[in-house]
Amino acid sequence: MAAQPVGLKRFYAILGAVAVAGVGLLGYQLSKPSTVSIPANVTVQPSDTAGFHGYVMGSDSAAVEIIEYADYQCPFCQTFATLQMPAIEERLIKTGRLRWRYRDFPLQQHPYSRLAAHSAACADEQGKFWPQHEQIYEGQPEWSASRDAAGIFRRYAREVGLDLDRYDACMTSHKYAGRIQASLDEGTRLGVSSTPTLVVGGRLYQGRFDSDAIIRLVDSLAPRAAAAK
Repeated sequence: MAAQPVGLKRFYAILGAVAVAGVGLLGYQLSKPSTVSIPANVTVQPSDTAGFHGYVMGSDSAAVEIIEYADYQCPFCQTFATLQMPAIEERLIKTGRLRWRYRDFPLQQHPYSRLAAHSAACADEQGKFWPQHEQIYEGQPEWSASRDAAGIFRRYAREVGLDLDRYDACMTSHKYAGRIQASLDEGTRLGVSSTPTLVVGGRLYQGRFDSDAIIRLVDSLAPRAAAAK
């Protein structure tokens, strides 16, 4: 077999190097952190809140309602959501005694809290708010320390069964930024200053909570709530 001319060998070497560089660039583009971000302090439009009053779990006929203002990146909120809420859901919400209303209250010091809230809102669009909500809280140690929180939230979206094309379009459109801002503004007007904060019958409860304390509170309020109807 005849040897290839030196010039041809050099051409093939350059072509190979270009191909390798192209593969490397493609890999970088696929693996680099997402640049999705959700704007803060947006002007809230009437359409942002029309018909929306928080994410609700429980019966409309429950005697007691608790509104929770929380931040997905808040460690105390994460502990409450993962350790206390399962018992509250099982003993109070599923039994029809309590209606739970979740409201976003993203704190300024938490850079990914609005992004997390928007991810959950986009999941709500597909009827999957609570599964995504749980995934985000359970995964807080992972995404709060990552440079690619948006990519992690997208992975959660895939795991809970969302249509990713719809989810991606929702996230990049920032369509729920106004809803999140409105929730924050509402909480501020009520006097919320930290998370988690619970609002029960117009009264604010701030700090750490456990399921037993919530059960006792509902027990004390239920007779009065029933009598007021």
